[in-house]
Amino acid sequence: MENNFDQIELSKIYNRRRNDRDIFQDLMPFKVKELLLVATYYDSYSIVREGRFFDKIFGEYLQLNLITAPRITSVPNTDEALLAISNNEYEMVILMAGVDMDTPLELGNKIKKIKPSMPILLLVNNNSDLRYFGESNPMVSCVDKVFVWNGDSRVFLAMIKYVEDKMNLASDIEVGDVRIILLVEDSEKYYTRYLPLLYSIVMTQTQNVMEDNTPDQTHKILKIRVRPKIRLVSTFEEAVEIVDNYIDNLLCVISDVKYKRNGIHDEDAGVELIRYVNSRSSIPCLLQSSDIANKQRAIEVNADFINKNSETLSHEITLFIHQKLGFGKFVFTNTRGMKIATASNLQEFIKCIEEVPAESLLFHAKRNGISSWLMARGEINLAKRLRPYRIEDFDSSNKLRHTILNIFEEMRLERLRGSVITFDKELVSNNRFISRIGEGSFGGKGRGVAFLSNFIENIDFETIIPQLNIGIPATTIVGAGEFSEFIESNNLATKAYDERHFQTLKTLFLDASLSPEVSEQLWQYTEVMTQPLAIRSSGLFEDSLLQPFAGVYDTFILPNNHPDQQIRYNQLTTAIKLIYASLFSTSARAYFEAVNYKIEEERMAIIIQQLVGHRSGEHFYPHISGVAQSYNYYPFSYMKPEDGFAVLGVGLGKYVVGGEKAFRFCPKYPKLELNSIADQIKDSQTHFYALNLNDSGLELGQVGEDATIEKLSIREAEEDGNLKHCAMVFDYQNDRLVNDFSKRGPRVVNFANILKYDYLPLAPALHLLLRFFREAMGSPVEIEFAVDLENGRRNLPTLYLLQIKPLIRIENHVDVKFDHVDMNKTLLKSTKGMGNGIIDRITDVIFMDVNKFDKTQTEVMAAEIEKLNILMEEQKRDYVLIGPGRWGTRDKYTGIPVLWSQISRAKIIVEMGLADFPLDASLGSHFFHNVTSMNVGYFSVHHNATNEWVNLEQLYHQPIIHETNFFKHVRFEKPLSILMNGKEQQAIISWSE
Repeated sequence: MENNFDQIELSKIYNRRRNDRDIFQDLMPFKVKELLLVATYYDSYSIVREGRFFDKIFGEYLQLNLITAPRITSVPNTDEALLAISNNEYEMVILMAGVDMDTPLELGNKIKKIKPSMPILLLVNNNSDLRYFGESNPMVSCVDKVFVWNGDSRVFLAMIKYVEDKMNLASDIEVGDVRIILLVEDSEKYYTRYLPLLYSIVMTQTQNVMEDNTPDQTHKILKIRVRPKIRLVSTFEEAVEIVDNYIDNLLCVISDVKYKRNGIHDEDAGVELIRYVNSRSSIPCLLQSSDIANKQRAIEVNADFINKNSETLSHEITLFIHQKLGFGKFVFTNTRGMKIATASNLQEFIKCIEEVPAESLLFHAKRNGISSWLMARGEINLAKRLRPYRIEDFDSSNKLRHTILNIFEEMRLERLRGSVITFDKELVSNNRFISRIGEGSFGGKGRGVAFLSNFIENIDFETIIPQLNIGIPATTIVGAGEFSEFIESNNLATKAYDERHFQTLKTLFLDASLSPEVSEQLWQYTEVMTQPLAIRSSGLFEDSLLQPFAGVYDTFILPNNHPDQQIRYNQLTTAIKLIYASLFSTSARAYFEAVNYKIEEERMAIIIQQLVGHRSGEHFYPHISGVAQSYNYYPFSYMKPEDGFAVLGVGLGKYVVGGEKAFRFCPKYPKLELNSIADQIKDSQTHFYALNLNDSGLELGQVGEDATIEKLSIREAEEDGNLKHCAMVFDYQNDRLVNDFSKRGPRVVNFANILKYDYLPLAPALHLLLRFFREAMGSPVEIEFAVDLENGRRNLPTLYLLQIKPLIRIENHVDVKFDHVDMNKTLLKSTKGMGNGIIDRITDVIFMDVNKFDKTQTEVMAAEIEKLNILMEEQKRDYVLIGPGRWGTRDKYTGIPVLWSQISRAKIIVEMGLADFPLDASLGSHFFHNVTSMNVGYFSVHHNATNEWVNLEQLYHQPIIHETNFFKHVRFEKPLSILMNGKEQQAIISWSE
């Protein structure tokens, strides 16, 4: 029966969190990219001044950190203007009115007929010309606004921004809740002066974000888009419309006293507008007038006043903006106006909130000064979170202070979720984001972990799977740039690539030093982190889409619990250096040669993850570790390959990825089980791996990556109380499995309480995640995970995602048929085969002499096959490899524990069951990943099956090329015919005479 999660579509529930950065990118959808300037040669000359005009415009944009200046096309007459309008796309037109004042208006009317919505602004040479363009001139209706050329190139910037703000106002408020400065002025002379000034102040304010302590330069630049919009209107009705529609977004109102109201000039229009605004909200207002007598009227409506004729008009407007709107530094004052503290950036602001007296905090909170200042700095979400609070909500200033600081901290962590942050020792134990140390790539595994972090933070799993937490362990990544620095600064380049004695090379690496910057941050890391750690390699090629480098490099598990920080630091840096050295190990070199890659091209990042699990006595391990793949090459019953599979085991994941006897199931059908109880007992997990927390005398360099790992009987997990939901007991008397550990009998690790009796929705969660990740990555995937059954966040168990990798097969998608195969000449037939295509160039077969097979000597067999593989590598010959049990398993009693580099020339790998050595259901994850990624055929042949076989008799009759104690290498006279039908999982190898 399919679970309900099959109906959930990723595109419907992937709701990428809209942080400030996302909002910034959605703001200002309308941008003036192309501007048409129509000016006579003479007028153009008077403005351009020997060609420097465009440089000035561009310079204004650069000075204000605006990303792109519009391209300005200048044409001298009506014909060229109309031709340009017809053939090109422009966002706005500026008409210059010089000596000839009629032609520009005639052109404007013609343009409006062609493009009615085109913004057209008129620029006149001097104030005296304004009379001609008054309302009495019917031709002026084609012009949206008239400006005066005053010799300042900033007027063009203001004209462009006026159009952009008018077009973007509604959408930017909806998307980003941006603020508005409302300017009510009907005098072309004055608004031509005010607008460039206001835009300069606003744009300069946005540059203050450059002082913030954040390395994200793109984020800083995007903040420019959240600047307040300046909306210029000229009548009382237009102003009231803005107030009514956007009262909550108004930063301030700057208004003239006299302008049109109900179609006629009204001496009280500005004062009445301020009264209306005050009835709706308490925001700063400024009245400006040429009549100094209006100052008293401004006081009566609680507004500031500026004399239009003042010699310091620009300075007074600037002062008003900075003092009243939160621009510039935030000055904390007491109720008497005395300065107490000053904050120039967000960090200083938070410190002031913590320290200023209660009266100052209340004074600014009552006036919305805090949220205004935050909004002015582009802190949209933070300002919006504070906005609903009122002073009346708090019965003490301490609660107000505590609430503000809590919101700051919540928002700081909220915006980091799913992202990669610069290392901060106070945040290394947080698992909602990734910490970065050093520069450079994260490598394949690191990219996968970063993807996991970002992905799961953008899906509301708490709603979809409410009974289970899903997350990643606290993770810090050392960038691959440190590896390059380590090699170069310690003069290891030549030695690392030339030295073939690996122990000598490890000593050189251990004696070398990490960079001072990374060393300092790792020291800070160990200062605060005392939990067990997994130190993993993350090469550029590891777990990537096209390279199968899985399990090639070392991983170290550290107790990290020594009371001496110096010892913890030394262990951590030793592990990192040994992982660096593992790139040059014998097996890694052989692997690079096998896949035809240059070792010089590889770079190594390091993943430092908090180990999932709990302490049990002197050991530490997770309740469950597992691997899940979205494609199952061995489905049975009604399962389909696309349903995937998962493998679970108790203890550290080393057990599962190593291919030992773990529990395999289909996440879509977790209750489907065809094995008999006898088979379940025989195939059950009997031991597990755990971290030894006693790190005295820890010798990572000598012992290697298993220095801290202990192999323990499954009985010890039961004594620790950790088998409660992971195993059942075989009841001899009733021939059944029961969940009663008081009974004597074999323990069968089958996770029945979780998978069959729904104690935990692990199977549905894995099924959903595999489907989502397959879609998100565009390929089949494999995830490694661990489960903590103890209550964590929300008092629920947690599924931790540790790694993700693409599972790629570059297959030859041909339709393979077996109709013409002579079954009398078949060397092999398998009904469980991976791979697709036809191979007709291999003549060599290396196979196990089953008469000599000894399951206690599998490690010796691995060494023998390695020697044969070296010979095949030297001759550049591929071969078919046939042997009992699982290839690549870490359990030497279920198969031959080879590394991939030891059989790298095998193009076809066959696992064969024997009477006393049946095939086990597990397969090493890393080995399997390399097999599938490199498109190696992998066939299973069960003992005494009627529909599959290996023709050993034919193999024994072939001429022997090489022979070891356990293996024979034979060569056929003609190439074998290898047919693989991946869709039907059928495979046949036949010979010809």
